[in-house]
Amino acid sequence: MSTATAPGRRTRPATRRRRGDGGRHQGRVALLFISPWLIGFVVFMAYPVLYTVYLSLTDYDVINDPSFVGLNNYRELMGDEKIRLALRNTFVYTLMSVPAQLAVSLGLALLLQRAGRAAGFFRTAFFLPKMTPPVAVGVLLLMLLNGQNGLLNEFLGWFGINGPNWTTDPAWVKPGLVIMSLWTVGASVIILLAALQEVPEELLDAARVDGAGWWRRLWHVTVPIISPAIYFIVVVDTIASLQSFTEAYTAFFGAGNTTYSNDAALFYAIYLFQQAFEFLHMGYASAMAMLLFVIVMVVTAVQVMLSRRYVHYTGGAR
Repeated sequence: MSTATAPGRRTRPATRRRRGDGGRHQGRVALLFISPWLIGFVVFMAYPVLYTVYLSLTDYDVINDPSFVGLNNYRELMGDEKIRLALRNTFVYTLMSVPAQLAVSLGLALLLQRAGRAAGFFRTAFFLPKMTPPVAVGVLLLMLLNGQNGLLNEFLGWFGINGPNWTTDPAWVKPGLVIMSLWTVGASVIILLAALQEVPEELLDAARVDGAGWWRRLWHVTVPIISPAIYFIVVVDTIASLQSFTEAYTAFFGAGNTTYSNDAALFYAIYLFQQAFEFLHMGYASAMAMLLFVIVMVVTAVQVMLSRRYVHYTGGAR
């Protein structure tokens, strides 16, 4: 028995319907596979951020229920002298530590590039300090940078240099913290070493033929080619420096430390922690957290805009 179709009418093929059903099925399967990540993002990222925004508009001391106070916490931020001190300390530390870490990382990566068969050993040796607990690094800071018998001042004494009081002189507290931050540059070294190994040797040879010395080859050939890796390290290290907490807190605020250098080491994250867990001003601390979030976003946005001019990608794209 056959069926007839009216002239001018077209029927949708069954195969096309099955293909559409198969696409929807694949979409559901894909959603099922990524659902653990989606649940984790909502529970551990989106909800805490939204709840922090809510708490920043309340007066909350953990014991009593939050009471809505509007923008009072943000107004109080504007008049808090310690907020200004903490922000100033944090920005100064960031401006000192990020270039120092990048310079040391690049120098070590350049040395590793010439290590030959020993490069594997040195890669491991440079990365291992990254695994050191930050609390241990804070204690190590007090031992190595002690103004009286610290290892660093002992080393400077061999050259007739009278080392400063790194942990008690406010002028030297942040430089001392920057020196200790160099302890964990191993990850950046590995990233830059991988980028250096991708630099075409023919470009370096052409520069040598043109009479370019080591420095000109590094600045005009190597650095532009590895600029994406440098950009990544600068962004990550900047965000980490703006949130610096553990090492400085352990060295200068933990275990009842009351030295007068505390103010020089009062970073923004430390003051936020004090407001939240020592003074139980959770609403005020939440407002501080939102301010730090905005600062990090603005700084990162500026870096992204600058990258369009200074970061060069393969094929000439920026």
